[in-house]
Amino acid sequence: MPEPVAGTQLTLLGGTGLVDEQRLCDLYSYPDRLTRCWVRSNFITSIDGGASADGKSGGLGSPGDRALFALMRELADVVVVGAGTVRVENYGGAKLSAAARQTRQARGQAEVPPIAIVTRSGDLDRDMRVFTDTEVTPLVLTATVALEATRARLGAAAEVIDCSAKDAGAVDIPTMLTTLAGRGLLRVLTEGGPRLHGSFIDAGLLDELCLSLAPTLLGGQAPRIAAGPGQAHTALRRAHLLADDAGYLYTRYVRNQ
Repeated sequence: MPEPVAGTQLTLLGGTGLVDEQRLCDLYSYPDRLTRCWVRSNFITSIDGGASADGKSGGLGSPGDRALFALMRELADVVVVGAGTVRVENYGGAKLSAAARQTRQARGQAEVPPIAIVTRSGDLDRDMRVFTDTEVTPLVLTATVALEATRARLGAAAEVIDCSAKDAGAVDIPTMLTTLAGRGLLRVLTEGGPRLHGSFIDAGLLDELCLSLAPTLLGGQAPRIAAGPGQAHTALRRAHLLADDAGYLYTRYVRNQ
């Protein structure tokens, strides 16, 4: 189990009580024998639905939430995130323990999952931490119109990939997932932000939502976990519900097939 879980006990509600390391990994494992990308999102909100405190989601976190955050990264082939979230949260590359790397190798995965940044404009600075503090070259998933300029700006700091379809000025979600699948990156984890999350939902390509609920009321104008012009009614079923002694709830919902 990831190191931040030290001192945190998670209980499976409606199940067998306390969850050990192996059981927790089983609860969050991806489906076997995938032939397409399986997209999991991971978010945290207050109990009144706010997705960030003082502009950052980390302000709502807890040791249990951080442990599950790390575990989901350990299980994923790739971590997909919007450029705005990379800037606000000051993203660096994924950091995994020696034990986690060995487990990934045994599963046939690369030791460390790459961060894949989704950006229509390609407006990213080469000195951003996501490019300077990483063991694995990040992927930049951008639109056709921004491709060459972004490659010229970032050079060897990133692998820049065209993910447009008919609209050369937009990143197409199905095309993006097809591109990732072609690289064998089938276990997809997205961590936001809300607009990218909304795009997955609008496209009908979000397979599951892992949502942590912090025992906090935010009020005000805190954003939701999904944003955008579309509206979808996607039926999900609850896969499990965990709790800790700090009052947090950790849910996993999976799309009805």
